[in-house]
Amino acid sequence: MAISLLLTKPSSIPTKQIFSNNKLYHKNDTVSVTPILKPCSSLRTDKNDITISNNHKLSWQKELEQAFKDQLSDHYDYTNDNSFQELVDKRCVDNIRMLIVDAVQNAKAGHPGMALGMAEVGYVLYRHAMKYNPRNHKWFNRDRFVLSAGHGCLLQYVCLHLAGFQSVQLEDLKRLCKMGSRTPGHPENVVTEGIEVTTGPLGQGVANAVGLALAEAHLAARFNKPDAVVVDHRTYCIMSDGCAMEGISHEAAALAAHWKLNKLTLIYDDNHNTIDGPTSLVLSEDISARFKSLGWNTIMVENIHDNLSSFKEALMAAANETKKPTFIRVKTLIGKLSAKEGTSKAHHGAFDEDEVKKMRERVNWVDRDQFHVIPMVYREMQIQTDHGERLEKEWCSKVYNYRSKYPHEGAELDLLLNGGLLPGWENALPKWSTSDPLDATRGYSEKCLNQLAKVLPGLIGGSADLASSNKAYLLGYHDFSQPDSPWGRNIRYGVREHAMAGISNGVALHGGGLIPFAATFLIFSDYMKNSIRLSALSHAGVIYILTHDSIGLGEDGPTHQPVEQLAGLRAVPRLLAFRPADGNETAGSYRVAIANRDVPSVIALSRQKIAANLEGTSADEVERGGYIVSDNSSENKPEIILIGTGTELSLCEGTAKTLRQEGRRVRVVSLVCWRLFDRQPAEYKEKVLPSRVVKRVSVEAGSSVGWREYVGVEGKVIGVEEFGASGAYLDTFKKYGFTIDNVTKVARSLLSE
Repeated sequence: MAISLLLTKPSSIPTKQIFSNNKLYHKNDTVSVTPILKPCSSLRTDKNDITISNNHKLSWQKELEQAFKDQLSDHYDYTNDNSFQELVDKRCVDNIRMLIVDAVQNAKAGHPGMALGMAEVGYVLYRHAMKYNPRNHKWFNRDRFVLSAGHGCLLQYVCLHLAGFQSVQLEDLKRLCKMGSRTPGHPENVVTEGIEVTTGPLGQGVANAVGLALAEAHLAARFNKPDAVVVDHRTYCIMSDGCAMEGISHEAAALAAHWKLNKLTLIYDDNHNTIDGPTSLVLSEDISARFKSLGWNTIMVENIHDNLSSFKEALMAAANETKKPTFIRVKTLIGKLSAKEGTSKAHHGAFDEDEVKKMRERVNWVDRDQFHVIPMVYREMQIQTDHGERLEKEWCSKVYNYRSKYPHEGAELDLLLNGGLLPGWENALPKWSTSDPLDATRGYSEKCLNQLAKVLPGLIGGSADLASSNKAYLLGYHDFSQPDSPWGRNIRYGVREHAMAGISNGVALHGGGLIPFAATFLIFSDYMKNSIRLSALSHAGVIYILTHDSIGLGEDGPTHQPVEQLAGLRAVPRLLAFRPADGNETAGSYRVAIANRDVPSVIALSRQKIAANLEGTSADEVERGGYIVSDNSSENKPEIILIGTGTELSLCEGTAKTLRQEGRRVRVVSLVCWRLFDRQPAEYKEKVLPSRVVKRVSVEAGSSVGWREYVGVEGKVIGVEEFGASGAYLDTFKKYGFTIDNVTKVARSLLSE
């Protein structure tokens, strides 16, 4: 049947076609295809309500007749607009697949398998489901999309390009995986606009998506009114078989169900393949049953390649779910169209020329150049982006009215939308004197957190079942819980360190001024190291509160005594690792951590008690990373420099007092944050650690790795080279030489050389 027979509806408005940057736009065309989703993610359930203008059909006529000349009379109902839209959708998916093939062939690298298999999913999300505005990719009330299966990033890059995001042009698709390109081998939010989070290590994106959904639910509960809904968006995430196998996804999924995050939709690419072969090699469980048992709404899409509507219907069902997150299991063919279709060989790598030729033949693409885009595909995607732009304008108007009607809540919302830092917030941090009672630095941290909560409305976070031990709890601010108290600012993570960190990244990157903290023991940072690394890579300003910071933990023994953990964290690029010595430095650490919203921080805190104010310490000086605490020499001529962090700084001071009584010139330096000190000007570093003073001793109850850079080849490092020991903390410290007597002995020996 000819396409012309479908053109039965007259167009009331003439259409002028304008080509700009290879895109086809229709000015003043107000009767084009309506989007499937209504504002606020309320889906239409009537399949016959799509209205397509005559102009729109005419623009597609030639393309569809060529593409489906052998199929038109066999598979489609051409008398209604829904059947026409199915044809258009199928051709758009074809174009997406060919762009994926062209990009991989051009780069001779990449992962086409998942991208080809999930082309329908990507297209439906960007064309029919998600609300977004590429002209303002940070619009607050946009839907969020996370590609946990980050190796399939080419699918997202193609969709971003077609949807009009300036960050991905055709030239960017041609530069896939190239040095300095905006299309790296896995998605990076700081490289490509439109990418919400940096993913790659499998399963991380699932946790990120849970964090994004948690942030939306929390802010919606705090600000929405019956007559003014200003926070209302959904989170979509694509996961792979590999994501399902990684433990972090299970941890995060359990929490998502427990928290009843019903605006979270997880789409599982069930293609039955991993890199090494079919999933049957290692996987026999029913993944859908697993998610159902956790408390998810589960949906199966059996044949998306031949029935695109089945996936649209699944999304409708997810949007109508009010109590549970939704898990959509989509059966796909990895490497769809290729000779490797359905096999693990399709996961990565380019195709041979004959294979590409056959793929082009299968979708009637033979005579087209590489990176060809059907002009009307751009226009088709423009329908959704225009819809998103209208929604943003409506939202801005709604927020304006909200401010007038609810001035108190409106002022707080404005503060959060602008970063969440109230001017002068740092003045809320406690100040300590030498007369204050002794406490552990975890105790000083608790006081800092609770004072900050009063002036930082975005401060939110929790602990991995250790709130009573690491003192990371906001008193009087309730627990996040649905439906009871979703406005609560304390998050109960249970014993799930890895998910806690990944979820915190999602909260930090959601926007809306939320400042997440995540707390556990320093030893358990190993469980969440990958997520901490991604915090730094993706510029997520998470604050990691890691207590029980050394062998000073004592009785719990070597399994719980961190030795190498701090050294490993210090090695993470961009991560700020603080080990404060007292209350002053603890407050200073929080001040720097809060102020740097695109940099994650670790604050390592003690269980053992220490003075609230060691004489000479300074909250202000923490921002330099290292500074002089005390010095009895004149003209910058100390005989020896003692360098410490954390509770061991007091040992340095005790040793200095003894040596000074013996007539020695001694300087004590706090090196609270190595990275900040390393960034200081050379003149400042030379002033603190003058190169001509080679007699230096470092004192830290952890690994000695890295300390040689600060003490030099002639200095001494007092550290821990074993796994610690079980015993009272003073006995453990004595065993490994962390006493004033031993530090003094080492210093005297060095001075006598």
